[in-house]
Amino acid sequence: MKLKFYIFLFLLSSSIFAQQKQVETSIDTTKNKIGAEFKLTLKTVVSSKSKVVFPKLKTIGPLEVIQSYPIDTVKKDGNYELIKKYGLTQFDSGKYTIPSIKILIDKKAYLSDSIRVEVANVKVDTLQQKMYDIKDISSAESNNDWWIYLLILLVIIGIGAFVYWFIKKRQQKKITEEVYKTPIEKATSLLNNLEQKELVQKGEIKEYYSELTDIARNYIEEAIHIPAMESTTSELIQAIRTASTKKKMTLTPETVENLERVLRQADLVKFAKSKPLDFEITEDRNKIQKVILTLDNAIPTEVPEEEEDQLLNEAQKQKQIKLQLLKKRNKRIAIAVGTVLFLLIATTAFFIVTKGFKYVKDNVIGHPTKELLEGQWVKSEYGNPGVLIETPKVLKRMDTQKVLPKEAMALIKEMQLFTYGSMIDNFYVTVSTSKFKNPTDIDLAKALEGTLKIIEAQGGQNIIVKQEDFQTGQGIQGLKGYGTMTVLNPVDKTSEKAYYEILLFKQDQGLQQIMILHEEGDTYSNDITTRILNSVELRKASN
Repeated sequence: MKLKFYIFLFLLSSSIFAQQKQVETSIDTTKNKIGAEFKLTLKTVVSSKSKVVFPKLKTIGPLEVIQSYPIDTVKKDGNYELIKKYGLTQFDSGKYTIPSIKILIDKKAYLSDSIRVEVANVKVDTLQQKMYDIKDISSAESNNDWWIYLLILLVIIGIGAFVYWFIKKRQQKKITEEVYKTPIEKATSLLNNLEQKELVQKGEIKEYYSELTDIARNYIEEAIHIPAMESTTSELIQAIRTASTKKKMTLTPETVENLERVLRQADLVKFAKSKPLDFEITEDRNKIQKVILTLDNAIPTEVPEEEEDQLLNEAQKQKQIKLQLLKKRNKRIAIAVGTVLFLLIATTAFFIVTKGFKYVKDNVIGHPTKELLEGQWVKSEYGNPGVLIETPKVLKRMDTQKVLPKEAMALIKEMQLFTYGSMIDNFYVTVSTSKFKNPTDIDLAKALEGTLKIIEAQGGQNIIVKQEDFQTGQGIQGLKGYGTMTVLNPVDKTSEKAYYEILLFKQDQGLQQIMILHEEGDTYSNDITTRILNSVELRKASN
């Protein structure tokens, strides 16, 4: 049964390594110290007419080529035995795999065997080596800075709104004068604006009458050319009567009397603090509007013949007015948006200088694994025998029938697999449990090697592996494998360096396995991995 179990572990990858034996592979030692030389030897026997090409390599998998020795040639039974040696080394302790090397014989590719080697650490004499005290715990930086960014964003939006309002107010008077092409248009619009201010409702009667009479006086000054703003009420009424006769204006005595009555009412309000009733205020406003319209109709219009052809029709004037307003509105919006963008860029540059680009990118632009770390975690039990584990997201059940062949499934009684993500994602987690049909003595080191073979078949390359004993919080012993690899993306054919950790636990008739893989150097992923591994709890397998 033990033999069948090992066949199951290597079943997925065995076909990859099957090939014709044309190249003999050997190594002088499988265990060496850090920095020491492994001498890899490749031998092949060919005819005198064959052409053999050994590759020129700087690295072979995780090991560095420090010496490429000349090819030795030995004549043997009419053929030639070619011997090529590579001097390899590694400066980090651990167990490594020297991958297959492709040799061309008569333009046909042959692969050497892969070999497992171990690099041992150099022992340190702690009695002679000077020891140092453990440093104090450093406080971690707080990540609750989101309210600072929110406050800065609100300030920037407020500044942008103020700039827009200021420019609009500054240009309002100029736009108004450009839009009102005639005195009657201006007077009518100002009367409507006066009502919208609701001065009467607010009790500001004096201000209301002051603006009301100013509108009338301005119209008379612009339309009839009388110095109305500097004239007293009596002087203004007399000037209107004189202008009416001189310009042949058809004004009724009632029109002039209504204007005089409202002007004197305004004088009483402004200087004698008189308070007219609401209906009297409404009547005075209507009288002023009627007087202005009557005066405008009474003014004779004479257009010189040479200028008549140059006048635009009303539709053209309105179109020009709308275009002018639209241009000015767009200009105000552009200035406000430009101000906001400038402030955003300046703020971002400030934080990049003071905090660094990575800080800004992770906290402003966002980082996928940071969001996983700070999100809502889920604690759940997976498989049988169960694995209790806390993860950033719920793991999804996979169909093992599609993952393993029938020959492998025949050896196990039950297998369950749960995953989140994939090998080419930012973060990848798998939990698998197996129960075998017959009692099996499981070698965890062999099981780890079989798992790595499966990872190789799925796109993992240049796998560096280290292993050590692992113990859960409950005291259950297991094996931990960890290291780095290169993951090939089958879609865009790019590759990235990844870090992985694998936990394996054996029980009477079961195997429980947890694997985590993420981008190498991602500090958020490292924190996620630590939290996941610290949360692992195991159920005992039931007979």
